[in-house]
Amino acid sequence: MKFRYLGHSGLKISEIIYGNWLTHGSQVENETAHACVKEALAQGITSFDTADTYANTKAESVLGKALKNERRESLEVFTKVYWPTGPKGHNDTGLSRKHIMESINGSLQRLEMDYVDLYQAHRFDVETPLEETMQAFADIVRAGKALYIGVSEWPADKIREAHAMAAQLGFQLISSQPQYSMLWRVIESEVIPACEDLGLSQIVWSPMAGGILTGKYLPGQQAPEGSRGADEKGGARSMAGKMTDEVLTAVQKLRPIADGLGATMGQLAIAWVLSNPNVAGALVGASRPEQIAENVKALDFTLDQAALGAIDAAIGHVVTDDPSLVSVPEGRAA
Repeated sequence: MKFRYLGHSGLKISEIIYGNWLTHGSQVENETAHACVKEALAQGITSFDTADTYANTKAESVLGKALKNERRESLEVFTKVYWPTGPKGHNDTGLSRKHIMESINGSLQRLEMDYVDLYQAHRFDVETPLEETMQAFADIVRAGKALYIGVSEWPADKIREAHAMAAQLGFQLISSQPQYSMLWRVIESEVIPACEDLGLSQIVWSPMAGGILTGKYLPGQQAPEGSRGADEKGGARSMAGKMTDEVLTAVQKLRPIADGLGATMGQLAIAWVLSNPNVAGALVGASRPEQIAENVKALDFTLDQAALGAIDAAIGHVVTDDPSLVSVPEGRAA
């Protein structure tokens, strides 16, 4: 395993981060989820990412039980707050002081831990004053319930505002967790430059574009049985609109590039996001333990300028890079 500093902090995280968005508490049984976590640990992964909203809090509980007997100081555990949880009442969402304080306590209880290493604002809340949100995060850090604070899917201007407030309040904003892949590059023109300027790193999710960049989805064909694109519990919905024949045809042009490196297409996709120096780690999930071992092998490959140029030549015409597509909810609904 390889490690990188997270932002300008002294915290090191594993370059491959295990995430449990669509798996724990939802798509796979708990026994399989625990086996995946154990394989992640065996592969040297020390960083684990979850959120209170995943499987409506169940994912945190599954992860906590899977990590229960591990040395806490050897792990970096991340979770998030914003989206509705529990019965989804009028205060069960957003970044109000009430919801943040109740959410961190609930997350720690489910994870069976005294603190998380990184607590992340899962989206920007347009209905709560930013000062209220950042003061709540400052109090959580001072209470020792979270060591560092990050954001997820925030636009550059809001990251800048939050970073300035964090500095005034005496704590560190050190990370951004956006979607980022060869196909989805909306953070490159604004978010990454802002984070480089401020000292934040990216923890990127969906580096394989939901599995599209593995090459298993072929133009004109149904999604393979057992794949995320065929999963009616949520995976298929998350893939809707992304698997056009134009995109899938372009992705197949990556196969000879991966073959030339001796890599799988999925490994090529992970190596690509890690080639960006502002990316500290790539989030990967798994429904089977063997997927983790395969993903970790991406660290064996370094992409030179020739490889990066060949990738752009193959798929550049289907890349999405509009910075306005960085997610900001119009309003939070209970």
